[in-house]
This record gives sequence, C-alpha cells and structure tokens, in this order.
Amino acid sequence: MNNNKMSTSNSKVKNVVLVHGAFADGSGYKALYQVLTRKGYQVTVVQNPLTSLEDDVNATKVALDRQDGPAILAGHSWGGAVITEAGTHPKVAALVYIAAFQPDNGESALQWLQTAPPAAENGVLAPDEKGIVYYDKEKFHAGFAADISREEAEFMYASQGAFYAKGFATPITRAAWREKPAYAVVATEDKSIDPEIQRNMYKRSNTRVTEVKGSHVVFMSQPEAVGQVIVDASENASGQQ
Repeated sequence: MNNNKMSTSNSKVKNVVLVHGAFADGSGYKALYQVLTRKGYQVTVVQNPLTSLEDDVNATKVALDRQDGPAILAGHSWGGAVITEAGTHPKVAALVYIAAFQPDNGESALQWLQTAPPAAENGVLAPDEKGIVYYDKEKFHAGFAADISREEAEFMYASQGAFYAKGFATPITRAAWREKPAYAVVATEDKSIDPEIQRNMYKRSNTRVTEVKGSHVVFMSQPEAVGQVIVDASENASGQQ
C-alpha cells in the first residue's frame, strides 16, 4: 500500500492542530506527527499549561491563530474538553476526539468521568494540597499506556504536566461539536476513560466514530489508525469548503 496516496496537495485543509491531555505533554504526539507530516500535513502540537480549562483553551487558540488556513483540531483525553471549547475558532474545519471527553454546554469532563466506575488499573490520584492531580506511578503503564513499551511509558510519566483538578470540573460554555463536524476514536482497551463513556458521549452528539483496539494512549500505539481518522476528517471537510 502506498502511504502517500492520501496526500493533501489538493486539499484545502492541510493543517492539523493536536491538543494533549492531562498526565501528558505534547511529546507523546511524535509518532502521530510523523504519520501526518509524511502525508503532507502541516502539524502544530499545543503545549497546554494544564492550569485551567480557560488557559488551555487560550493556548489552543494561539496555535489556531497562527494557521495559514482551515485546520483539523484534534484532542486526546482532557484535550477533548479543550477542543470542545476552543473549536468554535473560525479556522477550525472539523474536530477529532481521540479517546477524549466531549462535554455539552454546561457539562464538565468530571461529570462524564463519574458515569462509570473506574477500572482497577486506573491510577488517578486525589488532588494534592495545591489542587494538582497526578497519576500513580505504579499504575501508569497498565492504567494509562498498556500497549506501549515500559520505557516509553516511563518517559511519558516523567514528562507529564502538573494538571490542576479544577479544569475537570469546569463546564463548557459553547460546545463546538454542535457547530462543526466531529469525528472520534474509541480506544477499546482504555483503562482511564471507560470505552462505554466514550461511546455514550459520541453517540449523543452524532459523532462519526472509529473503534481502535488500543489503550488510553491509542494515538501512540496505533498512530496510523488515528492518523487515518484525521485524514478522513480533512478530506470530508475539504469537500464542504
């Protein structure tokens, strides 16, 4: 199979902006970045401050402001809440949720997280005295990133940002998926956001769903499959321009 056959040379949507989640930083997107750039996309990786929903949305909008045309805005995990709020930006042509939260107006990520009991492998710890949430180091590989190597998981744990818990509880004010086309990847082996939570969110919003066998970091373990969903979003959005 020719991996270059889906080049975006004739596509109006050649830009992709990637938004990471909690317990991570932008470095986790390296494999997906490589998949997309090989197909001719111009990729920007946002580095979320993780200090609040508002701050992460502002960081994402700064990246969107710099795009030279329409963009596909993709978010993983907590990044789904961020793109839901930031995705009304005029340069966003479509949204892609990667094992990500997709709240509606007035809803928070935390509300959805509480709709199913956590998996035994889940290692999200209670907020510390500063209101920061971390992931249990002993559970990180099995609970967050089971299908990448232990070495990769250890690096990911070491490079995670300090996530302020108040972000989880902050409600969305204007859900972009109500205005823009939405696509999603359900990670079927996810131990951090139950796959049924993902399915329920995406079914409610009529999001176009692709199920991929993978852990919560499906974008790292299955970058080609996740990349294809972004390509599909780009090609369909181009036809609607």
